[in-house]
Amino acid sequence: MRLFITYIIIFIIGFSAQAQIDTRNKSIAIPAVESKKDSLDLSSITPSQPIENNQAQFGSLNVPELQGGINTPKKQFSLFGEEFGNPGELYAKRIDKNLESARLITPEEIEQRNGSKTNQYLGDFKTKSEFVNIVYRDHGAIDGDVIQVLVNDDVVQARVFLTGGFKGYKLQLHKGFNKIDFLALNQGQSGPNTAEFKVIDDSGSIISHNQWNLATGVKATIIVVKE
Repeated sequence: MRLFITYIIIFIIGFSAQAQIDTRNKSIAIPAVESKKDSLDLSSITPSQPIENNQAQFGSLNVPELQGGINTPKKQFSLFGEEFGNPGELYAKRIDKNLESARLITPEEIEQRNGSKTNQYLGDFKTKSEFVNIVYRDHGAIDGDVIQVLVNDDVVQARVFLTGGFKGYKLQLHKGFNKIDFLALNQGQSGPNTAEFKVIDDSGSIISHNQWNLATGVKATIIVVKE
């Protein structure tokens, strides 16, 4: 009986010692606490449908594809590959156009633009007056037109600067022909030499009233006949 009790005591002591050793070697497991869900809700940015890949692969780069509504050039731009028109043809067309316009201009219009290159005879007039007043002015732009006045080939006004107002001189008439020449000494800045003149008798009546457009060195002539 004692032997059995002794055996029981030894067994209990050995089991207790083994339990203490195992308890020292084992760690205490702490249960994990489940964290609360993140407050950011990603459902609003999650696409309801899969996004199609609209990019074309070009090597290692992603190149966006062009929309179908845009017309893309069929030919790449190149400074050296562009074709230019022949400048000679452009100038030739302009010259032809100018020549065509020139054919439509009458000789009178050309004379009006450039001034007459031939002497102009503006008529002859009869009067019983003892004298006449000859006045003249620039009827175009005041651009520096200068004339010379001659009577029967004698210079009576050597150099007259034409302005916008009438000015002139009194001519005592000789019996018979009195030839009056207006000589254009220049064409001013815009050309031609342009003037308006009047011949007024001693009673104030206008005997002659006319205009001229002259190139440099050209004359306009009238004749006053005293009866």
